[in-house]
Amino acid sequence: MTNSSVKGNVILVGSSDQPHLEKILFVAVLISYLLTLVGNTVITLICSVDPKLKTPMYFFLTHLSLVDICFTTSIVPQLLWNLKGPAKTITFLGCVIQLYVSLALGSTERVLLAVMAFDRYAAVCKPLHYTAVMNPRLCQALAGVAWLRGVGNTLIQGTVTLWLPRCGQQLLHHFFCEVPSMIKLACVDIHDNEIQLFVASLVLLLLPLMLILLSYGHIAKVVIRIKSVQAWCKALGTCGSHLIVVSLFYGTISAVYIQPNSSYAHAHGKLISLFYTVVTPTLNPLIYTLRNNDVKGALQRLFHRDFT
Repeated sequence: MTNSSVKGNVILVGSSDQPHLEKILFVAVLISYLLTLVGNTVITLICSVDPKLKTPMYFFLTHLSLVDICFTTSIVPQLLWNLKGPAKTITFLGCVIQLYVSLALGSTERVLLAVMAFDRYAAVCKPLHYTAVMNPRLCQALAGVAWLRGVGNTLIQGTVTLWLPRCGQQLLHHFFCEVPSMIKLACVDIHDNEIQLFVASLVLLLLPLMLILLSYGHIAKVVIRIKSVQAWCKALGTCGSHLIVVSLFYGTISAVYIQPNSSYAHAHGKLISLFYTVVTPTLNPLIYTLRNNDVKGALQRLFHRDFT
């Protein structure tokens, strides 16, 4: 590959040293991608057309589904092409676009998860004032902040990463263009950049996570005071799906961005990245559908109406 005419292109090494693994990954990624598109499109559709789902929770869930669709689409088609064929290259422009888009959408998802935790806090801890607190104007503003935060983060981190001199280096030991792996292409001392990435990750990852934990801390205090089993089950049903999604997303992405130079990140970083870019968006609609009676009811009404 290094002797072929790929001047200006980036070679995504991925798992090219394990051809048998590539075949398995191709099938798994393709199935996950199709499920992601179908699942998140269905959620977006039912949240848009079902009047019973015109609430802040499902407003933010619609945005989360849109983020997941765009996030996976910015990565998976090129990934499937590289897994299937002998060529493992992506144009430098394509790599830049992939870096900016995936970083923006990943950052947006982190803030959206924090906003959804605040929504659950308002629903459980302030039930009598929930409608007044989570009014449509505030919901739109919070969603706008999430998207703007994503754009701002990608413009800063992405530009700083691409500004590093590469001195002609093309081999990227990853499945796609991502900040921790792109930094390693630099032919200069990147210690300061790795510190900057660590600090930025602490702020952009842990700050939303702290807001999520703070919201659920208040929810736990309220729930503990309730002695009704039915109320406990209702609170768990309200927050359980979101907690599972948060655990899956933050548990995997933190291992790559918080400690990019750890032995664990070096050994398993590529597969971990596949998990939060391919598997987690697939599981999100399943989690929200299987654990949520409102969504299941909306699905039944939608299919029953279409059948009729």
